[in-house]
Amino acid sequence: MNRELEKFYELVEAFESLPTIGKKSALRLAYHIVMNDNYCGIKLSHSIENALKTIKKCKRCRSMSENEICEYCLDESRDGSKLCIVQSAKDIFIIEDSKEFDGRYFVIDELELDLIIKLQEYIKNSGVRNILFAITPSIANDAFILYIEDKLKEFDIIFTKIAQGVPTGVSLENVDLLSLSKAIQSQVGV
Repeated sequence: MNRELEKFYELVEAFESLPTIGKKSALRLAYHIVMNDNYCGIKLSHSIENALKTIKKCKRCRSMSENEICEYCLDESRDGSKLCIVQSAKDIFIIEDSKEFDGRYFVIDELELDLIIKLQEYIKNSGVRNILFAITPSIANDAFILYIEDKLKEFDIIFTKIAQGVPTGVSLENVDLLSLSKAIQSQVGV
C-alpha cells in the first residue's frame, strides 16, 4: 500500500465493507468522492451520521423509526387485523412498494429470547386476525414459521405465507414487484 495514500485506501476499505460492494466498485466510489465530488462525500458523511443518531427500532413492531412508534403503527388507515411478519425492516419498504398490503408489520430480525413474548403482546393489544409471513422461503425459515404458529395457537389467527411467485432461497429485495404483488394478493385476499 502506498503510504502517501493511506487515508484514501482506508476509504476504499470502508466502502468495500458494505454489502455488494467489491474492490473495484469501492475504488470507483472513493475516487469519485475524493477527486470529483467533495460535496457528495460531505453530504454522505452527514447523512450517515444523522441516520445513526436518529434511527431506532419502533417500540411496537421493531421497524425503523425516528420516533418511538413508527409511521406504520400510527397510521389508523391501515388494517389492524392484518399483520405481516418480516425478517428485516428493509423488507417493509419492498412490500410497501408493491402497494398490495394495507396491514401492519412485525420485524423478527434478531432471535431475541423475548421475541415471542413481544409478538404475543403485540397481537393481544392490536386485534390481529390474519398473519402473513413474508419471509424468505427455506427449510430453516419454514421450521421457524411453524414454531411461531405453535407459540401463537392460543389466538384465533389465520396464518398464511408468501408462496406464489417468490422462489425458495431468494430474499425479498431480489424479487420483482409484480411477483411480490401476486404473492401477497393470493395470500391476503386483497
